[in-house]
Amino acid sequence: MDEETERLAALTQQAGRWLALSASPAERHTTAVVAGPYDRVAWRDVYARSAALRELAAQLLTRHAHAPDLLADVFLCAYQAAPRLRDSTVMAPSRLLHHQVVTALTQSPGFAALRRDTAGDAYAAAMAVLAQASALRGLLERSREVRERTGRADRARQEAEAAAAAVGEALRQAAEKADGQGQVPAPVAAAVRRAVGAAEAAEDEARREDGAAAQAMAAAVPGIRSAARNAASAAAEAVRQEAALMRAWGVDAGETERMPFEERARLAERLRSGRLARWAELIGRFRQMAAGERARKVEHATGELVGVTLGDDLSRVIPSELAVLGVPELRAVFAARYAAGELMLYDSRGEQGTGRGAVIACVDTSHSMYAEGPGGVTREAWSKACALALLDQARHAGRDFVGILFSAADKLQVFRFPGDRPARVTDVLDFAETFLGGGTDFQRPLGTAAKILEEEFDDASRARGDIVLITDDACEVSETWTRLWNEIKRRLDFRLFGIAIATPGTATASGSVLESLCDNLRTVDDLTDVHTTADLFRVI
Repeated sequence: MDEETERLAALTQQAGRWLALSASPAERHTTAVVAGPYDRVAWRDVYARSAALRELAAQLLTRHAHAPDLLADVFLCAYQAAPRLRDSTVMAPSRLLHHQVVTALTQSPGFAALRRDTAGDAYAAAMAVLAQASALRGLLERSREVRERTGRADRARQEAEAAAAAVGEALRQAAEKADGQGQVPAPVAAAVRRAVGAAEAAEDEARREDGAAAQAMAAAVPGIRSAARNAASAAAEAVRQEAALMRAWGVDAGETERMPFEERARLAERLRSGRLARWAELIGRFRQMAAGERARKVEHATGELVGVTLGDDLSRVIPSELAVLGVPELRAVFAARYAAGELMLYDSRGEQGTGRGAVIACVDTSHSMYAEGPGGVTREAWSKACALALLDQARHAGRDFVGILFSAADKLQVFRFPGDRPARVTDVLDFAETFLGGGTDFQRPLGTAAKILEEEFDDASRARGDIVLITDDACEVSETWTRLWNEIKRRLDFRLFGIAIATPGTATASGSVLESLCDNLRTVDDLTDVHTTADLFRVI
């Protein structure tokens, strides 16, 4: 074996590790979060359907060439029930920033609260990504040096792998050119030496760039963690607010999860930007109050005090009877009268049991309903919130609900919600957001309500419907209309509840139109208080 061949044999032995590297180079991942096929499909689907996500990706691409991979990692962190991160050593250097970002996100205090609303919900997870857009833009802007350093490290690592592959190719060619005694031509041996030298130089350069990137990353970590904490908190708050908005409008989580992405996005935007969006909290409180009152519903609620009677109901004992208990010698007398049911009690005339026919809310939408009360709550907002709670009440009892919006005699709109089918949220929003304007007329809306109850009685033999008139005004009704109203009311046995919102005392005084029409009339002055009509939900 000549000297050149011996040197080649020694070089071949030295280049063994380069040959191994060229045969199976280390896998470098571009995503920090381990994702199965279904997770990846969820991301691709939501990205394809969301113009907002694509727009955000385009904005971030001006700062960072791998922005889509970063957005995918942030999405998967929110979407997966228990996100699992890869070891940083198997990441492509250019994606190490992503790894640090999602590590900081998953370790931030607000992340657990965020994932409670987003895990398994692709739409909510996408919304969480969008809620972090500002933080991500700022983070990428501040991490320019890190991105440059990791980019160089990535390129250096790729060059080192290419150099290792070149060593393998040179060795393969040397093996092909070797003669029967294992000797290779001098130019081939020289090519192997050059390939090994280039690979060693490339590896040294890759190590230097890795070290520089690690130093830059270490310097950036505190800022990344701070930005991640703020981003997680902002995302959790945005998702929480949207979930609360959906609940306030009666949209349950199961319904939203079944919605197509585009429909849910449009609904969320409508809820956020609609006329009554700022009163979602009031609407939610009304619905919660009504639900609580349903749980306490009784057949005979306390109503108007009409005198004194005898009995054993301790909740209605008059004060003079209770005073007897303060005299030890008379306690036995009290006990005996209690046992005999002869205690003096307040006597009241309560509302009768709930009806079986439709629940109809006649809501005034005249110009004056724009007026604000305490807390800036408008009369319209209070009225619509009350009407939506009545819709819930009717659906809970399996009764039809009809919303009648009225103002002047020529302005009226009817919204029907049958009790035997789900109420579409878009129809509910149409009812809540419609405002007619103009003056106030009672005859047409009440006449329309009576006609609807008459049709229901003729078609299904259901009587005892309930009409709730919500208004801030008073108007005159004709004698002829009043006579017809009283006749149909007696025949169908329905009730009319009146709610006067911030009206002058004369509008609800004895002998007024409202007082003569309504079986039960109440006045509401504090529009921040949802409990002023609580008893209404126990008797409807």
